Amino acid sequence: MAIVRQVIVHTQDGAPFESMIVAEEAGGERPGILLFPNVLGTKEADFAYAERVAALGHAVLVADVFGQGKRTSRSDPDMGRYMGELNADRAMMRDRVHAAHATLKALPQVDAGQTAAIGFCFGGKCVLDLARSGADIAGGVSFHGVYDAPPFPNARIAAKLLICHGWDDPIAPPDATVALARELTDAGCDWQIHAYGHAGHAFTDHAINMPDKGLAYNEDADRRSFRAMTNFLEELFG
Repeated sequence: MAIVRQVIVHTQDGAPFESMIVAEEAGGERPGILLFPNVLGTKEADFAYAERVAALGHAVLVADVFGQGKRTSRSDPDMGRYMGELNADRAMMRDRVHAAHATLKALPQVDAGQTAAIGFCFGGKCVLDLARSGADIAGGVSFHGVYDAPPFPNARIAAKLLICHGWDDPIAPPDATVALARELTDAGCDWQIHAYGHAGHAFTDHAINMPDKGLAYNEDADRRSFRAMTNFLEELFG
């Protein structure tokens, strides 16, 4: 059955956001997955990854949390400006990820009682903040995410979490990873961390090759983390 892409424009606080639905063309309701992109916002690499997840039997919403038209590229001297706005206002970030989840649950392809989230780099932080704020997702997967907690208390984390982590990631060094484990334990979360040796930040990103800065694609970590995610989603949804 063909997997199709469909642009969806949704609003929050009167502002437009442009996301992408990726799912098999027919088949009725199925588990829904939010996919939160990295610092650049939604792009072809995210849509292609979403197709792989959709092929597992899910409907995927590649979620825009920056706003329609707010995208950057690696050649942009200020490529992190939209991410920076949300990092500076974690309450707004919490509201944006919750709005994306509400949009996912309202899709006709999605069983609103069976949802999860995955995210890459900054998108991994989005997954964590969605779970931290008590969203009714069954689970979340962070790939080479960013682990700093928001400056306000967590809700009890009901979602199961899988953290796929490059052990040599300079953005999330060992002390940050251990701090996340303590945080999730204190929040009552069912969590697991898969740490990949000799992998740094952005290990799923084919476009990254800066090993001297600890940022590079790693084929083994990419393959293993996709398998770990697949097993995790099977555990959540059968």
